[in-house]
Amino acid sequence: QVQLVESGGGLVQPGGSLRLSCAASGIIVSIKTMGWYRQAPGKQREMVAIITNLGTTHYPESVKGRFTISRDNAKNTVSLQMNGLKPEDTAVYYCHTYESGMDYWGKGTPVTVSS
Repeated sequence: QVQLVESGGGLVQPGGSLRLSCAASGIIVSIKTMGWYRQAPGKQREMVAIITNLGTTHYPESVKGRFTISRDNAKNTVSLQMNGLKPEDTAVYYCHTYESGMDYWGKGTPVTVSS
């Protein structure tokens, strides 16, 4: 059974940094496309970073240059390094993958950017 567990969220001041982590079980992250998504109150869930099985990464313009997705194959984890955080980055951040025709999501970790 696939399980994704996020950690690392919290309260940070504008301009600060956070590193989110997604611990995966039931899959091998090195051979999967893994993604980070976020959902702010009253808004739709949106993609913020994807890393493919080939290591190719994709980011929307809103986070490009500030966020970096990476994976640790030994620990079977996927991380999201977030720098230069802005108040508009405030959201619940979710880890995602797709396996055997099904979408899998973690429960999310909240990030609040505020002074």
